[in-house]
Amino acid sequence: MSVRVKSPSEVAGIRAAGAIVAGALETAGREVRPGVTLKRLGDACESYIRRKGGIPTFLGYRGFPAPVCVSINSEVVHGIPDSRVLVRGDIVKVDVGVTRDGLIADAARTFFAGEVAAKVEALAAATEQAFWKGVAQARPGRHVTDISCAIQSYVESRGYSVVRDLCGHGVGVALHEEPSVPNFGPPGKGVRLVPGMTLAVEPMVNMGGHEVDTMDNGWTVVARDGLPSAHYENTLVVTEDGPEILTMTDAESGAANAAGRLKMEHHG
Repeated sequence: MSVRVKSPSEVAGIRAAGAIVAGALETAGREVRPGVTLKRLGDACESYIRRKGGIPTFLGYRGFPAPVCVSINSEVVHGIPDSRVLVRGDIVKVDVGVTRDGLIADAARTFFAGEVAAKVEALAAATEQAFWKGVAQARPGRHVTDISCAIQSYVESRGYSVVRDLCGHGVGVALHEEPSVPNFGPPGKGVRLVPGMTLAVEPMVNMGGHEVDTMDNGWTVVARDGLPSAHYENTLVVTEDGPEILTMTDAESGAANAAGRLKMEHHG
């Protein structure tokens, strides 16, 4: 397994791409509401990305037909933004990749179309918290599966399931690099983390079982039992002091700091 450790200049470039990713996700979040088509969300993200000097990485990647992924309800990931219209209560996952000057960042968020059931809100909150539990392990000397185990332990303690057929990954020079970052598994396995590694950590959490299927379009992955799924992802770089998140807006970073999350990652 060959893991590319990034130079400081490469990390700076991934950070610049990450700022565009964060802005595109913020743009999508403002658009999510009943009556809006999935295509409008995709178009809004693409417009923002290009206006900021980026390229939507997903468009054409292995034949993917859209600039971003938009997945709703029981769709886990890789949803194609089309003419479907959001209705009140939909859970909406938007996944964005941006290439800028040849370097790539990748992140995802879960949004709600209007008021949703309390159990759906709880699922999304647990998915985001699982990310932070995993990221707390992204420190030099730890192993990739320390991240995996922390995510799985938290998710299952809340009564949910982590999707096992998909995983996080290295990112930066290519969209998918080594190492794979599963959301389950025992600790202390896999690649040992070192400063300069850039990872996309992305819990995909199902309300019911972990089993998934791929739809006839060849892309969209859905929960087999039809229950809702949530997704939360950021690109990070491992530093001597712990992880630095590269795909958050200033407001998100401020909220994370206020909650003690970023402080925890650096000093926990």
